[in-house]
Amino acid sequence: MAGEERIRVVIVGGGTAGWMTAAALATLAPGAAEVHLIESAEIGIVGVGEATLPHLRAFVTRLGIDEAAFMAATHATFKLGIEFRDFGAIGDAYIHPFGSYGRALDGVGFHHYWLRRHHAGTVPPIGDYSTAVAAAAALRFTRPGADPHDLANAYGYAYQFDATLFGPFLRSHAEARGAKRTEGRVVSVERDGESGDIAAVTLADGTRIAGDLFIDCSGFRALLIGGTLDEAWEDWSHWLPCDRAVAAPCASPEGGIEPYTRATAMAAGWRWRIPLTHRIGNGYVYASEYLSEGAATDALVAAMENPPLAEPRHLRFRAGRRRRSWVGNVVSIGLASGFLEPLESTSIYLVQMAITQLIEHFPAARVCAADRDGFNTLVDAEYDRLRDFLILHYHATMRDDSPFWDHVRTMTIPDSLTAAITLWRQTGQVARYTHGLFLEPSWIAVYLGQNIVPEGWDPRADLPDGASLDRALAALRGGIAGAVAAMPDHAAYLGATA
Repeated sequence: MAGEERIRVVIVGGGTAGWMTAAALATLAPGAAEVHLIESAEIGIVGVGEATLPHLRAFVTRLGIDEAAFMAATHATFKLGIEFRDFGAIGDAYIHPFGSYGRALDGVGFHHYWLRRHHAGTVPPIGDYSTAVAAAAALRFTRPGADPHDLANAYGYAYQFDATLFGPFLRSHAEARGAKRTEGRVVSVERDGESGDIAAVTLADGTRIAGDLFIDCSGFRALLIGGTLDEAWEDWSHWLPCDRAVAAPCASPEGGIEPYTRATAMAAGWRWRIPLTHRIGNGYVYASEYLSEGAATDALVAAMENPPLAEPRHLRFRAGRRRRSWVGNVVSIGLASGFLEPLESTSIYLVQMAITQLIEHFPAARVCAADRDGFNTLVDAEYDRLRDFLILHYHATMRDDSPFWDHVRTMTIPDSLTAAITLWRQTGQVARYTHGLFLEPSWIAVYLGQNIVPEGWDPRADLPDGASLDRALAALRGGIAGAVAAMPDHAAYLGATA
């Protein structure tokens, strides 16, 4: 990866995406990259995405960041999953856990045995066989132990934190490892007359900053990948019609701190609730075709447990991605590359994924087509699989109580998702992808949580006699309940580990 001279990497834009990129390159590729980040205090950041996925733990660890220090700096809480309310039908609720259901037996997934007894009417909800679900429901948390074979440890965790504080925290980390920051607003871009690559950017004060590789972290503006290179945008709003959000924090209510994020379906979209140590983050993601900005704001404020602590913020976006995220010598990361609404807390993961692929495909001396093509292939696959998973949450519904839900319930969906749902309905099998974030338990959670119950199951699950299987299921459920009962309260655990 390292050549005789370090590649000059210019990151345009700060915020979460910019400083995650700078921190990662400065830490993991110090001999290969000379990192220079440009950001302007005049340009705000989105900063409302406060929930993450377990992959961020690996990122924090890999960079050598102390978890306790990171959590204290960002007012973070622990997260075991996401609770979905009113999606499949009004009154329904389920938790998508960061962990498995039960144990596989003789190569057959646990859910096949559960399905057999479910059709016989002799089994509790599948969430009772998930340590993450049981702990989340009980507001309990402890870090999982080291033994992966112990069902009490069969879960992962993520963080819920103040995203406006994450970038500044990473800035200190990156600058301590040699990353350079320049305050300024980019006003012009200089391109090489022969290759068309970007050679330099010029700031409002006349400063010219040259580079070999440019990272576009300029958010929805997409200053380089869109504004300069005019890379096409693939619009997915016909499948994911939510294009607006209104967000506001409120004071935490009395009682415990939930170790999970909540998503509640609304008339024209859904509402998030994210508990931090110092407040609750709230927001309403909605489709402007079906709801006005004022009505969305009123609905959000009415649903909040306490009055807003700040004026509601309004955001505009559209679902989709660039046809290519790496073009010439420009790599787009974060919102400049694509946007998938935060229904499954994937925004920061997509930044992290792109950074990981960039490091894997980092040019040795100059940008080459093989690095670009490999990066784009993997990034595209991740976006496409996530797109299908998000569409499933909307399409798998019996709701017909509003024009929005009528639309998403009856709309034409991608062929890839149609095939996955058909396979599940007929056989109980989850479609396997070569690339993709969410594994089998995640798909099972949404399928069953939103009332798509398979007609059949793996025939090998019929081998145990019913009474023996019921005893095994009861013992499994009891073991999980016992393990959760021994966990500390989430709020108490946060206080003890601060």
